[in-house]
Amino acid sequence: MPTVLILGASSDMAVAIAKKFASKGYAIQLAARQVHRLQPLQSDLTIRYQQSCDLYEFDALAFNTHAAFFDSLPIKPDIAICVFGYLGENETARANWQESEKIIHTNYTGAVSILNVISNYFAARKQGAIVGISSVAGERGRQSNYIYGSAKAGFTAYLSGLRNRLFREGVHVVSVQPGFVYTRMTENLALPALLTAKPEAVGETVYKAVVRKQNVVYVKWFWRWIMLIIKSIPEFMFKKLKL
Repeated sequence: MPTVLILGASSDMAVAIAKKFASKGYAIQLAARQVHRLQPLQSDLTIRYQQSCDLYEFDALAFNTHAAFFDSLPIKPDIAICVFGYLGENETARANWQESEKIIHTNYTGAVSILNVISNYFAARKQGAIVGISSVAGERGRQSNYIYGSAKAGFTAYLSGLRNRLFREGVHVVSVQPGFVYTRMTENLALPALLTAKPEAVGETVYKAVVRKQNVVYVKWFWRWIMLIIKSIPEFMFKKLKL
């Protein structure tokens, strides 16, 4: 029975991903900071899908614990999915370094820290899959969220390099660009309905991307073309836009 480790398992997207993989016969490992909050999900997955589901304490910002966390897993996963993230508030972050630091470390440093550990294990084993949930915000900096976007840009580049490094080791790396998603993290934002996906769509996209060994996927296909247009705007014009 293949095993999936979901890092940051308390988020809405992570719950949808866990349900999708459990429905396909995968054993699930849920890892999060407040692990007690995952007990209802654990019971649901176990009863509904008759699949093994274990809970583990994991803090994305406790970098010095990441190697020990992974070493302590009694069963090592076949697939690792990095879902945790923190949107934060750009204006607050501009004035308050602690907010900037939290955005950067949650979306980039913490992800790199744990995925370095996991990727080294997978490379030595010559098999495995890694999925990183990044963001279209990282494809071009915009004044409204450039601190979050810059962290996601770094994560996207990291996943690209990791994919390149691990290809010859038989390990596949997927970069997921969700675009807008209806979650608790975005519940206070006025999101355009046409451009916004549901968490269940993220779960479906991630599962298909792993099975099909896709490299970079967008949850809603048109985001690929939207971002292509945005990236093609000359800088002398782009800097004048209010985005």
